[in-house]
Amino acid sequence: MRLPRRVPWAHIGELEQICAWIFADQDDLEAIKLAVNRLSAWKANTALPHALESTLSILVVQLQDRPSQPSFPALNLRLAYASAITRMVNGLVDPLQVGAFARSIASIAAQLGLPPWLVELRHAATHEDLPSLELLREAARESLSWLLHNYFQPTLNPSAPPPRSAALRSVAPLLKSYKQLMKTVTRDASLRKRQQGDIDAVIREIERWIAEAMVSADLADNVIAWGFDEHSESYRGDTKERVALEPLCDALFDIGALVPLAKKKRHVPMDPFLPTTSSKAIWGLLLNNLRLHHPVFPSVFISRAVYSLLGKSLQPDPGTTALEMETEDSPRDVTYDEYLARWVVWAIQTWEDISEGENQLRKELLLALSPTLLPGKSASPEKTVILTTLLQSVTSGCKELESVADLIFAGTRDIPVEMWDPRVLAEMDHRLEVLSSVDIAMEHEDEMSAASPGANHRSLPLAQLMGWTLLDARSGWKPCPMGVYYQRKGVVEDVSM
Repeated sequence: MRLPRRVPWAHIGELEQICAWIFADQDDLEAIKLAVNRLSAWKANTALPHALESTLSILVVQLQDRPSQPSFPALNLRLAYASAITRMVNGLVDPLQVGAFARSIASIAAQLGLPPWLVELRHAATHEDLPSLELLREAARESLSWLLHNYFQPTLNPSAPPPRSAALRSVAPLLKSYKQLMKTVTRDASLRKRQQGDIDAVIREIERWIAEAMVSADLADNVIAWGFDEHSESYRGDTKERVALEPLCDALFDIGALVPLAKKKRHVPMDPFLPTTSSKAIWGLLLNNLRLHHPVFPSVFISRAVYSLLGKSLQPDPGTTALEMETEDSPRDVTYDEYLARWVVWAIQTWEDISEGENQLRKELLLALSPTLLPGKSASPEKTVILTTLLQSVTSGCKELESVADLIFAGTRDIPVEMWDPRVLAEMDHRLEVLSSVDIAMEHEDEMSAASPGANHRSLPLAQLMGWTLLDARSGWKPCPMGVYYQRKGVVEDVSM
């Protein structure tokens, strides 16, 4: 859970006033001074978001670079401009340098929508000759314009569409390259040493893609407007990683990645309920590497796999299709679910040691699948068999979870049909004959009554009254209100309640 943000202004109107002083008329020297004084007062009281800190630095240099002000040496102005712009770029890019492998500043700046020539100017000011004063003045104006559209406007108008940033590239080509390399080395082990560098490069590129996805999560949360320091550690850690790893897992679950494209490759003996040896040789290296660098990856992997097994649609990676992984078309069917379930079993058995009491992933899986296996659910028989086999495989060896799983499986088992005892059947036939004879006797008596109304017919024997019988006037029964009892010929007596 994120903590409330602390802002330097008392109300949003104060920030709006500063924005008007700066951008309404950039030739209004008095308005610029008012903005600088207000920002300096805020800075003395509390830490400013990086965007406001950069705005203040650039404005101070622009005030010094005025004809009406005492002249400053050109070198001093160049150093001041270069320092302000360099600090702005570094402050925007450095907090987003996340992941196991470093990314270039240019790639992060492109995601932020920062003009690439500002990044080049920052590099020149730091490592090469100091840029000219005219170029630095233009860079300052461009920086303020970028801050207006990416900080002030989103903050003053949160409901407005966010600034456009670079779209997240597809991870499918990286997975395809990795798969092709691993296929080569698994088929010919002698090529392993030669291809190892390319394999490591692809894994590093996948890690950089995860870092890009984490930056996209930051941009979606408008961290530029509020400053990166406002995020709690839990949010910047687990939540952003989960948001980045979910589309990666969805791409791994595409047909042609973890699940082979050819259906004949998915037909594996049920025992053990695991992927084929070749599949584990190809994808095990990448999956274990992801688990090593991202502690939340096992949980995300299991949850997204269950999400897919339960028939819920995954969010596809932009531009990703199954045809990008292979050329042959293969629709998803029950063999896909079965093979994906095998990967879930492999992941839990590989990443969780039950002998040391580690069963968190097993508990999460049990909680996720149990509602689907309860009696009365509409899961198909094929899906029920797959989910049941999956739970049996992961709970085996853990007595606590086995007992819970047995209760769930009890509702999925078919109750065997018991054979009827011949004596019971004979008794049922006898009762049917008795009931049939009663009906016939009553019909016969109706005919006799109609022929001789005054005749006195004896009542039916008790043996013939077994079962339900519709009484008529001859039975002596008459309808009575509740609470009374008909006792004798035409006499109605009250019954005490």
